[in-house]
Amino acid sequence: MATCLFGVDYTTPSSKDLSLDSGDTAWMIVASAFVLLMTPGLAFFYGGMVNKKNVISTMLQSFVALGVISVVWVFVGFSLSFGDSIGGIIGDPRTFFVFRNVTLAPNADFGATIPFLLFALFQLKFAIITPALITGSFAGRIRFRAYLLFMVLFSIIIYPPLAHMTWHPDGLLRNWGILDFAGGTVVHMSAGFAALAGALFLGKRKEVDDAPANIPFVILGTGLLWFGWFGFNSGSALGANTDAVKAFANTNLASATAMITWVFYERFQNRKMSALGACIGAIVGLVAITPAAGFVSLSHSILIGFVAALTSNLAIRLQAKFSIDDTLDVFPSHGIGGVVGMVLTGVLAENVGLIHGDSTIFLRHLGTMLGVAIFTFGLSYLLYIVVNYFIPMRVRSDQEQRGLDHSQHGERLN
Repeated sequence: MATCLFGVDYTTPSSKDLSLDSGDTAWMIVASAFVLLMTPGLAFFYGGMVNKKNVISTMLQSFVALGVISVVWVFVGFSLSFGDSIGGIIGDPRTFFVFRNVTLAPNADFGATIPFLLFALFQLKFAIITPALITGSFAGRIRFRAYLLFMVLFSIIIYPPLAHMTWHPDGLLRNWGILDFAGGTVVHMSAGFAALAGALFLGKRKEVDDAPANIPFVILGTGLLWFGWFGFNSGSALGANTDAVKAFANTNLASATAMITWVFYERFQNRKMSALGACIGAIVGLVAITPAAGFVSLSHSILIGFVAALTSNLAIRLQAKFSIDDTLDVFPSHGIGGVVGMVLTGVLAENVGLIHGDSTIFLRHLGTMLGVAIFTFGLSYLLYIVVNYFIPMRVRSDQEQRGLDHSQHGERLN
């Protein structure tokens, strides 16, 4: 007799069902675990870069997403993202409400050789890290309760339509030919532009202290993110296949190129080659290759890493000139990095990119990026206003002065 929990059918598929592939299933379980590890990695990456009085709060803002988004995803997030399409824009929340009809049998539309439940769990990890990425922009000045509410609303209102339009078989952008292998628009551009909206809405910190609390934390976080990104990109092939291998190789090479480019560019500007710069460069390369990972050659992944490092470096400097207090430069790294990746995917994608003589996909990518930027920035800014109406988003001046570790959580870094 089948045992059901929250509507999930845990009946083992029949041995006659030959569509399940044990190799693909094993790889996707591992890839899902890799992607989950990215969020603790992000916690270390961000936590090491803030000042000492905000380390715990910054790390918790990432880590808590593992719990909050896991519950939201099971109840309604997955259904909104991958449920029956409503106009190609969003899923019907009733389709997989509380994981109803999310079975151990494969679903031909979402990984024909793996359990549908496994696909849902793999996608969960993307939904977890996206709002966590945003937190770096307002580190040191946001009320924790307000952040929790914003994270839930973002994961119900902003993330699902982007995921649905991009990755659902009936999604508007997918059917328009938009290429986003693992989340250039869905994850990085959405997080980047939401981060920009947050930095503008919350305003500048009372005291700007950019001295990193713990650079070894940043290096550790970068290593965990780089490691996890192999699951992020290679896992998006939804099987142990040649696309996964291509994505694996492109992911590593783009990140390595961006890291080297960043540190040598620092030296070119008569600055020291810093560990912090190497880490930021590596992450920017990972961001930029994400949409292109399964669509470009190895030589083109080098170009993507190189261009992304220079572009994001410049964006950080321009952002500073405009006095935008994006604490950990989330917008230049993820927003601009995602834009670079999507542009170059439209240029370099095998067979359909601009370099092959057809501008169709390239122009559609440009239009999509503009639409995603406006949608994410505008709606995120509106969500900040709504949340602030119910729970003031910014902490009081005295709480900011003491640091969020103590004022929000009653803890201190020893």
